Amino acid sequence: MADGSPPAADTSAIEPLLARIATALEALAPRSSRSADLTVQTAYVWQGDEQILTPVPDVSRIDLDLLQGIDRMRDTLLDNTRRFAEGLPANNALLWGARGMGKSSLVKAVHATVTDANNTRLVLVEIHREDIATLPKLMAILRPVQDRRFLIFCDDLSFDHTDTSYKSLKAVLEGGIEGRPENVLFYATSNRRHLMPRDMMDNERQRAINPTEAVEEMVSLSDRFGLWLGFHHCSQDDYLDMVRAYCDRFGLDADWHDVRAAAIEWTNTRGARSGRVAWQFVQDLAGRLGKTLTD
Repeated sequence: MADGSPPAADTSAIEPLLARIATALEALAPRSSRSADLTVQTAYVWQGDEQILTPVPDVSRIDLDLLQGIDRMRDTLLDNTRRFAEGLPANNALLWGARGMGKSSLVKAVHATVTDANNTRLVLVEIHREDIATLPKLMAILRPVQDRRFLIFCDDLSFDHTDTSYKSLKAVLEGGIEGRPENVLFYATSNRRHLMPRDMMDNERQRAINPTEAVEEMVSLSDRFGLWLGFHHCSQDDYLDMVRAYCDRFGLDADWHDVRAAAIEWTNTRGARSGRVAWQFVQDLAGRLGKTLTD
């Protein structure tokens, strides 16, 4: 150029290459850095394969006062959760027992109740059973967020004969050198009291040199849960109380004598009584009455 300065470089040819490099570097960045803002919602789902948290704006749940026949378990879990949300000591909780008796519904309803009273300080994080192996990574993300309290929830937690991830879960809950973060609590539901099938424990007892020690190692996982809440099959009276509570809440105006007879027949066709069966009956009843199940 006339003033002696070098000519401007033409970068148009390399701009596409730079864009591809930038995209590749972003993909290599720690996935946890791309997780959602944990102050936006009060519920998230942990995506273990991508190691990110995705927000859940509208949690599928029912009101706490609709859960009938489980008063003791409801009050115990609610008190434990409130203490945790307030920064007080609380226990990991294992809700075990009969299918359809409201174990997972109770966890979600308790979270909603405490959150409403605690101004979104308590955050529910659902982790799927198949992602338990990534639980340490989730803990590492949640540990620094000290202005929130995180309730990690795993529904239908259990382990089969070939699964050894229960050993990792034990260390994460209580036994690791870091320990469980003070701002994290773990709730799990299961149909099994000790989270593994009885024949699996029997096989370990038969094969082990010291059968007692082998079984103790497996049972010690459930011992990491300081709070055990057992759910059992409900009586017919409890079942009918559930049906009536749903009918009252959703304004299903029908003769109770007829509803009662239909509800009993409904359980007889299924061979079981539970909160889930009661809800399924009420859905059928509402459809036949031409009503929607909204407050």
